[in-house]
Amino acid sequence: MPPTPADPDLLVGLDPADDAAVLRLGDDLALVQTVDFFTPIVDDPRDFGRIAAANALSDVYAMGATPLLALNLLAFSLAELGEEPLAEILAGGAEIAAEAGVAIGGGHSIDDPEPKYGMAVSGTVHPEEVLTAAGARPGDELYLSKPLGGGLITTAAKRGIAEEAWIEIAVEAMTTLNAEAAAAARDAGAHALTDVTGFGLLGHLHELCEASGVAAELDAAAVPALPGALELAASGAALSGGSARNGREADAFASCSGAVPAERRVLLSDAMTSGGLLAALPPGSAMPGAKIGTIVAGEPGRIAVA
Repeated sequence: MPPTPADPDLLVGLDPADDAAVLRLGDDLALVQTVDFFTPIVDDPRDFGRIAAANALSDVYAMGATPLLALNLLAFSLAELGEEPLAEILAGGAEIAAEAGVAIGGGHSIDDPEPKYGMAVSGTVHPEEVLTAAGARPGDELYLSKPLGGGLITTAAKRGIAEEAWIEIAVEAMTTLNAEAAAAARDAGAHALTDVTGFGLLGHLHELCEASGVAAELDAAAVPALPGALELAASGAALSGGSARNGREADAFASCSGAVPAERRVLLSDAMTSGGLLAALPPGSAMPGAKIGTIVAGEPGRIAVA
């Protein structure tokens, strides 16, 4: 990506990259912007719209900001797919935006045989209250607000090997907004915050640690999993290309104790969509979710999994 002009008001940009860009508009107001879209990960078009919207909004929550305005981004072929699925996708996105109190101000669409949907989202935050991935400190405790395994379950659904109950619970998790988790993290005095999506828990924790100049110790058994996720991880039948790549890349910065089961190692690299928030909280603080590890002094970005 080409270099961008230096701007003292660009509080968060590409160096280091984070969940969203943040531009200071004044002493007490900053603009937060993000964009995210992808191909369907579930068969139901309304659920696809709901998941995509929640996923896009999550990046604003991960900055400690309040989302206010969204624009739809849509690639779709009316001629090949018809109007009904299109209406359902947009209705799903609108449903989640309404739940978040976010206005949809329009958007842009193109004709494409492979459907894609997402949103560009704008929000606001006080410049001194931005939460980034770069503030974790040794001694901080790591909390994860949602269970892992969404990638395993949606991949299994595509391959016809997922139980219906697993899919329903995974969709419920992916369509749950991270608004309450973000507020809880702020109330707990979070030093760093990010969301867990395509790079998996290990990948996003690595980014947080690298940006913060710290290392981490992770308790694999404490990491929550969606129903069915560990069974699928153990079988090896639902490993997506993205999750496999995450696992290979994690070998460069994460070391696993021999006591960590193979399915747990797979879970930690699961490529998620609309996952939970990962927060580094001061010692003794807490938030809803699971305590999964600790920030420690060490080589920036290194993770020890036990």
